[in-house]
Amino acid sequence: MTDDCLFCRIVAGEIPATVVHETDDTLAFRDIGPKAPVHVLVIPKAHHNDVAALAAADPALAGKVLAACGAVAGQEGLTGDGYRVIFNTGRFGGQEVFHVHGHVVGGRPLGPMLSA
Repeated sequence: MTDDCLFCRIVAGEIPATVVHETDDTLAFRDIGPKAPVHVLVIPKAHHNDVAALAAADPALAGKVLAACGAVAGQEGLTGDGYRVIFNTGRFGGQEVFHVHGHVVGGRPLGPMLSA
């Protein structure tokens, strides 16, 4: 845990979040600025800056994060019509919080992957 990381502080219970799924190693909570009817962030409880750092340091935990993304999608009723799992990585990738997190997004047609 790092003291200045928003998501580490959520894991520690210092900042409230609407938790929808939790395991010993992962936490999933609703995004405060949702981009779709369902927008849940899935994080490892251990701090890793981005998905590449997580995969390099702890591939098993990376798999647990992906499994949690799938569990959230099922729990939220997204498996029939589909959904996206997005990991923004780095400044050009749009990452805003530098604690790896997957966005589970769905509940309506999402349109093209990237805007022109």
